[in-house]
Amino acid sequence: MPKTEIIVINTAPIIASVSALGDLTILQSLYTQVLVPFEVCQEVLAGGYSGFAVAEFEAANWLKKQQTTLNISPLLLNSLDRGEAAVIQLAMNENIQTVCIDEVAGRRMARLSGLSVTGSIGILLRAKREGHPISMQQAISQMLNRGIRLSPTVINFALLQAGENNLSER
Repeated sequence: MPKTEIIVINTAPIIASVSALGDLTILQSLYTQVLVPFEVCQEVLAGGYSGFAVAEFEAANWLKKQQTTLNISPLLLNSLDRGEAAVIQLAMNENIQTVCIDEVAGRRMARLSGLSVTGSIGILLRAKREGHPISMQQAISQMLNRGIRLSPTVINFALLQAGENNLSER
């Protein structure tokens, strides 16, 4: 698979990356550009009940944070939440081939739209393959402790691909 230089990212992978690694710098080292649709910026900055990942997101001034809302296809808006729909729409508008989405419906719609898809775990695996000193077990554990939902299938796949042992049952 060719190396992806530009990616459009959704809210969940931003929060998961901060959960796993403490910041977003891994994205900067893997991609020449990381685009964040305005709609995703708003979701991240809303911060949920705890404001988690807001400071790290604001500090990542190298992210290409879009300043205006997108005109999103009704098909995308009717099928997905606003952030996922915006990620796919921005990628299609800018002819960017790869999106970073964790949710199943968003990933499916992105593929149906002709896009390549990665997610939080895909980013961590790529970083590890490219020599970054990441413990997949520790990253997954930190994600789970932060309330990020990962299926046992995804966890086992990630650990197998990373060459690490399985986490103990949770």
